[in-house]
Amino acid sequence: MPETPFPSPEELQKRIQEFMKANFGDHVAVSAFTHQASTDDPPDQRQESTDPFQFNATPKQIKAHLDRFVIQQAEAKKTLSIAVCDHYNHVNRIYRLEKEDPEAARRIEYSKGNVLLLGPTGVGKTYLVKHIADLIGVPFVKADATKFSETGYVGGDVEDLVRGLVQKADGNVEIAQYGIIYIDEIDKIATSSNITGRDVSGRGVQTTLLKLMEETEVPLRNPMDLQSQLQSAMEFQRRGKPKREVINTRHILFICSGAFDRLKDQVERRLRQANIGFGCATVSADSAEVLSAVTTRDFIDYGLEPEFIGRLPVRVVCHELSADDLFAILKTSEGSVIRQYTRAFEAFGIDARFDDAALREIALQASAQKTGARGLVTVCDRLFRDFKFELPGSGVRTLEVNFDLVRDPAKTLKELLDEAEAEAELNQAEMVRQFASVFSQKYGVKFEIEEDAVLKIVGSAREAGSNVTDFCNNLFKDYPYGLKLLRDRDTHLEFRVPVSAVENPDKFLSERVVEFYRQAKEAEPSRPV
Repeated sequence: MPETPFPSPEELQKRIQEFMKANFGDHVAVSAFTHQASTDDPPDQRQESTDPFQFNATPKQIKAHLDRFVIQQAEAKKTLSIAVCDHYNHVNRIYRLEKEDPEAARRIEYSKGNVLLLGPTGVGKTYLVKHIADLIGVPFVKADATKFSETGYVGGDVEDLVRGLVQKADGNVEIAQYGIIYIDEIDKIATSSNITGRDVSGRGVQTTLLKLMEETEVPLRNPMDLQSQLQSAMEFQRRGKPKREVINTRHILFICSGAFDRLKDQVERRLRQANIGFGCATVSADSAEVLSAVTTRDFIDYGLEPEFIGRLPVRVVCHELSADDLFAILKTSEGSVIRQYTRAFEAFGIDARFDDAALREIALQASAQKTGARGLVTVCDRLFRDFKFELPGSGVRTLEVNFDLVRDPAKTLKELLDEAEAEAELNQAEMVRQFASVFSQKYGVKFEIEEDAVLKIVGSAREAGSNVTDFCNNLFKDYPYGLKLLRDRDTHLEFRVPVSAVENPDKFLSERVVEFYRQAKEAEPSRPV
């Protein structure tokens, strides 16, 4: 019996789609198989390898870059700048040495300085890491620790973070291996002391992460992903045993952050106990100052595994932002949300101008939100939502954002719209008068529209949603012929248009023509009998 040939990728995809549809309906979709570049491809089909990574910045240069975007957090900026320089200078050294003496490169010992940022929400932790990655030019992946579970369980696979770097680097593993992985809300995977049994979202995630933070090899294809395994089958058909493609995490920098809400009280208790018997020593009420005294033991008591917190040797506290800090963000940061709103209004032809009093009031309202810089977005959205809806197309060309607007936006918006409407009416009234002037010149008649009639035309055009000039052309479309009859009898004819003519133009014109001829006939001398 002849051996059945393995189907082509297109045929296999078709069969899988038919199987999925027959068993699961339209709820499951199978995307097309794509051929990933492999090191087994002929040399002429691959791009020549170039130096994928260069780093020559100093800590001061990195901090100066961060100062453009993040307000305060001087200690966090300095600590991150030093950690990044130490790490990537080591990477540069190893990269050059691997080309000259791979064995010597492998013998070099290095303790990777992964970073832990502590601080409340909205103080700039994510922003700091993002702009460092942008400056260095390495792939950057951000994730929420609560979205992951231990490998093999339902939930996100922690190793997908590393694969995400490869995707960010467009499949270039050589670049991806120098990337930065940022994990937020790391405190949420702390293990509570009263949990019994398997904790797949806490201890298990920590165990998997600590392996990545040190050094391990992660397969580029997820063994739990159906499509990845089918692609492996395709490669097996083409080449035989597929090559195991992996990425090493040795040079990936991990930065974790969390609010650690309960940690302040925990450290305060320890410090108070240590101060017992030493006079009236007190513990500071400032959260950042208290957290600066945190120890590894405090993190372990909080619920982090000793091995896990040990992989995060560089630790720094971010301070809560005051109203003055939020004002500085609005005023000077290159990432200020005010720049975003300025551009948004500019897109509609509106020049938005913010004075300092307005910015300070916005900062005060945002500070009351207790969400750091995120409060600025919340306040600005609530403040400008109606302005962004009502002002485009209203005729308003300038928006002066001052203290009064921030305190009572509804009142200011109404005043702006009323002023715009009044100005629009004046402009439209002038257009009506201009129409009358053009009409007079064109038809040789002194055609004058009374002021009440002008206002009536403006209002009627607005209600009809019509351009006022078009409205006039339609309103008086039959007047040229009627006025010609009158002008033939009176070359100095003056024709005034009252409000009644706007309400019923044809009737008014007919009555004027009849009245004109009646008066003309009465004025004729009687013929002798």
